[in-house]
Amino acid sequence: MRRFLGHNNFGERVESHSMTNMRRLLELKQSVWLDYLSRGMTRSGELQSLITDGLRGMTSNPTIFEQAIGHTSDYDQDMTALADSARTDRDIFEALAIEDVREAADLFRAVFDSTDGGDGFVSLEVSPRLAHDTDGSVAEARRLWKALDRPNVMIKIPGTREGWPAIERCLSEGININITLLFSVEHYRAVAEAYLLALETRVQRGQPIDRIASVASLFVSRVDTEVDERIRRLGGSLTALRGKVAIASAQLAYANFLEMSRSDRWRALQAKGAKPQRLLWASTGTKNPEYSDVLYVDSLIGPDTITTVPPATLRLFEDHGRVSRTLGEDDASAARRVMEALGRGGIDFADVNHTLEEAGIEKFIKSFDTLLSGIARKRRALLQ
Repeated sequence: MRRFLGHNNFGERVESHSMTNMRRLLELKQSVWLDYLSRGMTRSGELQSLITDGLRGMTSNPTIFEQAIGHTSDYDQDMTALADSARTDRDIFEALAIEDVREAADLFRAVFDSTDGGDGFVSLEVSPRLAHDTDGSVAEARRLWKALDRPNVMIKIPGTREGWPAIERCLSEGININITLLFSVEHYRAVAEAYLLALETRVQRGQPIDRIASVASLFVSRVDTEVDERIRRLGGSLTALRGKVAIASAQLAYANFLEMSRSDRWRALQAKGAKPQRLLWASTGTKNPEYSDVLYVDSLIGPDTITTVPPATLRLFEDHGRVSRTLGEDDASAARRVMEALGRGGIDFADVNHTLEEAGIEKFIKSFDTLLSGIARKRRALLQ
């Protein structure tokens, strides 16, 4: 049974299924978040329709805002009002982004309330130029958190080495954090430790921990893109690992999550109301046309996780995705063998992690700069 809802922000038909794949995933205790945010989506009714169909959260980043603000007319009215002000181009971007995130968070508020603060979050990222600046990240996270003024928002901080102490400090102050740009199990462990330390700090201070929320966003398809290229150059027995490394790394991260969830340390925090820091699968859009176009969604379904998908991947998954649990306790051994074979073949995954982290930061910086340049051009045009 389908019902026609109209056309989405991309000019495509929007149909709702009485039982969507998003809702089927909820039955397996996995949430779907949309890796996209635009004013047209929040104000047209499209986002509310997706929430009705089972969407449980939303993320944003500089690239997403560059697409939304720079390539649509949805923001022209507000831009006209702000163009002749004393605000900088960055101030104008923040004003637009904060309004978007607030509106989306308000639409998700019923989800947040009905899940007792377990879901229904919208994320806004600190400047990508702060990725290696601990104090700068903390200061900006505090400022954005205060400006957003919603309990169901998260501030995104990259999971760099400099980001780890920033993440811990912000969480200990009660700021919800989405840790972005994670590519390795080692960095995931570090941010999981930061979460535990922050909760323990709050307990020691006599502060509540039942409404502190955090997700650890592990990027997947970008891993295979980078590793597959290295395999192509080296060849040999490594060829058998094409398209397998990202999922293996995610499986190992999930095994670590399960291990931590059984520890006495976590159970003591859970007894005081703590919620798990869920793993969020990011960069799930398939980049290699030789692979299934829903590979990174179908292959990473498990309890207490989130899959975040761009609109195109969500449509593909709703059309022909397979909904069954594909993450389990027995995956770790095979996943470990994949990673060991990768190392024996001459590919250093620590170097893969470093390369992807720096490339991710640079990509976001480029998008951020392009966004600000686009705002500057629109301001000039509006003032003529």
